[in-house]
Amino acid sequence: MSLTDKAMTRIRELIQSGELLPGSRLPPEPQLAAELGVGRNIMREAVRALVAARVLEVRRGNGTFVTSLRPQLLLEGIGQAVELLQGDTILELTEVRRLFEPAAAALSATRISPRELAEVSRHLEAMRAAADDVELLNKHDAAFHQAVISATGNQTLATMLEGIASRTVRARVWRGLVDTDAAGQTLREHEAIYLALVAGDAFRAHAATLLHVTTTETWLRNHLQGTQ
Repeated sequence: MSLTDKAMTRIRELIQSGELLPGSRLPPEPQLAAELGVGRNIMREAVRALVAARVLEVRRGNGTFVTSLRPQLLLEGIGQAVELLQGDTILELTEVRRLFEPAAAALSATRISPRELAEVSRHLEAMRAAADDVELLNKHDAAFHQAVISATGNQTLATMLEGIASRTVRARVWRGLVDTDAAGQTLREHEAIYLALVAGDAFRAHAATLLHVTTTETWLRNHLQGTQ
C-alpha cells in the first residue's frame, strides 16, 4: 500500500470512528499531516483522491469538509464506471437488474404513497402517448422505473439501480429499433407493474417486474449472440 493509500485509509478510519462527522471540517494541513504521519504533499494527494470520491469537499476560503456521505453522493460514480464496461458485461448488468429490481418493486408495493403512485402513472401515460417515438418512450420507461424504485424509500438501493440503468436503457432503445412489437409489449409489461402497485400486491409487483426484466435480458442475450 502506498503512502497516499495509507493516508486515505486513515482519513476513512477517522470518519468511520466518528472523529470526523459528516459536514465537519478537517484540521489545518500541518495538523492533519502530522496526525496521518505523512508529509503535506502526500496528505494533499490523499485529500484530492477523497474529494474525487465525494467523501470530502473543498469549500474555497473555508477549508476541506467531510461531505454528507449520503448514498446518492457516494454511489453516484457507479453510473460513470458502468459506462466504461465492455462487451458481455452489459449482460451482467441486466442480471444485476433481474436480481434487485423485482425485489425493489415488491417493497414499493407495500410502501408507495398516493403521490408516488401518481408519478408512476404519469410516466406510464407518457409512455402510451410516445409509443411511436422510441427515444421518448425509453426516456419515460427509465423514469417509470426510477419512480417505482424511489418509492422503496431506500436511497442506497435506488442509487445503485439508477447507476446501472444507463446501459440497460440503451438496450431497450436497441430493442425498440429492432423489434417492431417492442413498444406494445413494453407497455403491457409496465401496465402490469403499475396495477400491482395500485393493488399493493408485493407478489404481483415482483412477478411483473421479473417478467419485464427477464424479457429484456433474453432479447439482449439473443441479440448479442446474433451479432457475434
